[in-house]
Amino acid sequence: MEIAYRPIRIALLGAGSVGSQVARLLIENRDELAQRVGADLELVGIAVRNLDSARNGNLPKALLTLDAEALIKAADIVIELIGGIEPAKSYITLALNSGADVITANKALIAAHGTELFDLAEQLGAQLYFEAAVGGAIPIIRPLRESLAGDKVNKVMGIVNGTTNFILDRMASTGASFEDALAEAQQLGYAEADPTADVEGYDAASKAAILASLAFHTEMPVENVYREGISQVTALQIETAREAGYSVKLLAICERVPAIDGQPEGIVARVHPTLIPDDHPLAAVRGAYNAVFIEAESAGRLMFYGAGAGGPETASAVLGDLVGAAKRHLAGGPGIADSVHANLDILPVQAISTRFQITLQVNDLPGVLASVATVFAQHGVSVETVDQNAAGENTGALLTIMTHEAGEGELEAVVEDLRGNAAVQKVNSVIRVEGI
Repeated sequence: MEIAYRPIRIALLGAGSVGSQVARLLIENRDELAQRVGADLELVGIAVRNLDSARNGNLPKALLTLDAEALIKAADIVIELIGGIEPAKSYITLALNSGADVITANKALIAAHGTELFDLAEQLGAQLYFEAAVGGAIPIIRPLRESLAGDKVNKVMGIVNGTTNFILDRMASTGASFEDALAEAQQLGYAEADPTADVEGYDAASKAAILASLAFHTEMPVENVYREGISQVTALQIETAREAGYSVKLLAICERVPAIDGQPEGIVARVHPTLIPDDHPLAAVRGAYNAVFIEAESAGRLMFYGAGAGGPETASAVLGDLVGAAKRHLAGGPGIADSVHANLDILPVQAISTRFQITLQVNDLPGVLASVATVFAQHGVSVETVDQNAAGENTGALLTIMTHEAGEGELEAVVEDLRGNAAVQKVNSVIRVEGI
């Protein structure tokens, strides 16, 4: 196939684990990519913070530059892989204003400023691609953005953080404590020295905001995503779940809530530890893998599974966007704007109804079960099952209570009253149940 179009100039910002892999693949697969696109993809430069960094060792020195702005202005397509909010946001703004399309893997930036950047791209006739921002190699952005755009998505539920899934998986398979499983994740490079963004759910919340915005065509600010991390999950909680036929996963859940009792239809996005039945597909996701489960009105149930992080895996998603951007560049015409015009109400987590598992340490005396059951009944929360076990070294007994579906607000009231109940020594855990 003869390539007649001039080379498309590619600027790469960042040469970390993902950036270096993108650069390598662009260089090694240049001829093959040209055949797919119909034009040569020329990597014209790589903007870095330090020309002598060890991670730049395998990259051609002639491509490295400290002048990101000059590189951006000389490019047709800019790939941003430096992460964080600034200077990434300024660089993307400059690229769009310079007439370039932009590809990014920056979930924090898209979650916080995506609407602003999409609006700018639309005004300028450019396109902003971000497949690699959620799920690494898993193709999830494009299906939501394009394939399901004509369907009505009711729920998106996924494991979108590999670090936390690895930790919970190790706790379940070995009986390790959270602290020991986290230390192993850090030794293997799955967790950072400061793991807060992962284990406290901030990373997953950014991804939930992006998924909700795409699935429901409504801007979802990341600050409106309800968030709990896994740092308080215990080995006992994991074991109790296993005995009941459940796995504990940190899930990002975005759902449509129907209009009821004067409350308008709206959407809720939340991130928290969740019990999933062992026969649900998400329960089988092991190690650092990710998976996203979608429930749509016409398409039904869909599952996307794969590596959620890693240099080569994320680079695959970046290059997929690059081929799409290059083909659009050849075809010409304005970019396609993202649809965030449904303007559904964003509701608090109290608007949802789900099942709950509550573990209590109680006095081992006659009448305790009746006292606890009365609290549930007073708030209209129906109890499905109650299991009682000895409290081990502690005095009293452990009650594990599974509810029928109940409102979040009612459950909060139950827990508050249980904490003040004379028969209850301690509310050990409250965990939501999904996938039944």
